[in-house]
Amino acid sequence: MTGLVAILVSYVIGLLPSAYIAGHLVKGVDIRTVGDRNPGAANVYRNVSHLAGILVLVADVGKGTLAILIAQTITSQPTVFLCGLAVVAGHDWPIFFGFKGGRGLATTIGVLLAMLPIPMAVTLAACAIPFLKTRNLVVTGVILFAPLPVLAWRTGASLGLVVYGVALPCLAGILHLITTRNLPKQQKREALYMR
Repeated sequence: MTGLVAILVSYVIGLLPSAYIAGHLVKGVDIRTVGDRNPGAANVYRNVSHLAGILVLVADVGKGTLAILIAQTITSQPTVFLCGLAVVAGHDWPIFFGFKGGRGLATTIGVLLAMLPIPMAVTLAACAIPFLKTRNLVVTGVILFAPLPVLAWRTGASLGLVVYGVALPCLAGILHLITTRNLPKQQKREALYMR
């Protein structure tokens, strides 16, 4: 029963529509109708304001971290894995917006930051300069997540956690492909960058 509560709480945390709120508060726009139409930090950064985009990024990372920290205190490790998936699902498929949400990259970072703090801290540091130079989200994502399984293994993470560190980012990557494939060329290109 506790595990089910933890999963539901995680999904509810994921529902916080930080990009939607920022769009309305700062510029009076529905972020789902501008730019690449993705309710995420990068679209807010490009089409609302840089500061709002950064705050949305922090909020979305925070959602993932908070859900895992709560889950770790009340349930077992296998259920914590499901809670990580649930908070990302809340962000990606929010019930209040017809199950059409963001791509979950920032929330995934938050989940993995709570579950694999040292490997994630290392890869975040490694991708900082390439990100600031290129602002390319795909390149940054590869630098951020590709070495994660090796670092996790080297720091003593379980096999399940190593596999999880591969699977969750893959979900974000697949959603990026699915949600951008039908966009016009210019918007598709915009979706690759945070600038």
